[in-house]
Amino acid sequence: MSERCPISILIPAKNERANLRACLESCRFADEVVVVDSGSTDGTHGVAAECGATVVDFAWNGRFPKKKNWALANIAWKNEWVFILDADERITPELADELRRVVAHPDRDGYYVNRRFWFLDGWLRHCGYYPSWNLRCFRHPLGRYEQFEGADDTRSGDNEVHEHVILQGAAGYLKADMDHYAFPTIDTWVEKHNRYSNWEARLLAGTTPIGSVKALDPSLARKRRLKALVHRLPFRPTLRFFYHYVLRGGWLDGYRGFVFCRLMGFYEFLNVSKANELRRTGKPAAPDA
Repeated sequence: MSERCPISILIPAKNERANLRACLESCRFADEVVVVDSGSTDGTHGVAAECGATVVDFAWNGRFPKKKNWALANIAWKNEWVFILDADERITPELADELRRVVAHPDRDGYYVNRRFWFLDGWLRHCGYYPSWNLRCFRHPLGRYEQFEGADDTRSGDNEVHEHVILQGAAGYLKADMDHYAFPTIDTWVEKHNRYSNWEARLLAGTTPIGSVKALDPSLARKRRLKALVHRLPFRPTLRFFYHYVLRGGWLDGYRGFVFCRLMGFYEFLNVSKANELRRTGKPAAPDA
């Protein structure tokens, strides 16, 4: 067996027994794997321990920091380099080999990784979801997820989902893909995006200033301002479908592309409707899941 890569992998989890074993199997090249668990009741702890991962319990108090930032700041990491991996993601052998080379001879302080999404029994190759670049590998003292002031109560859970990593350093891009099994069923897609839309609605409704981010870098600030401008357009659910299906080539993914892009239009409808509800009432109608 080859020597393990001096990288630490952070896996945030809550009731991820069904996903966790395959996720941890893909991490065997790393010499430290830490599962940060939010009170799982489905045996997540046991699976993590059986696979040799360290389990750290996290109890959210409803305020900042959320799970990933808390873990980055409070865990005594064995290695300087960390890789953030969700339980429904897999590090491919090609990506593991590339991470070995990068950690041994880094020329940047962090690296973006391209994800490919599995949906309706196949990979999405278009729809604006491929390529999908995320900053996941970085020197842990230099990276933290953005925090929107006043946005801790977004009803989107205790984990950073849409927030971006702000890196105090230079970033590069890795060549190998990471596999993402986020949406095994349409029911799962709907459940997740119902939660995600709570976060989006806060920004749309103006309860959280879209540029109010600690340590916001200029490129991300420009993206946020562009997003704010787009949110002012009429018929956004229809435009969202058009953008993903026509402009971003969703039609090239056949039936799965059509279904996915229709769902993205529905997601925009949820964002807009929930934002309007917030403007009227000041609070969401439903409690957290």
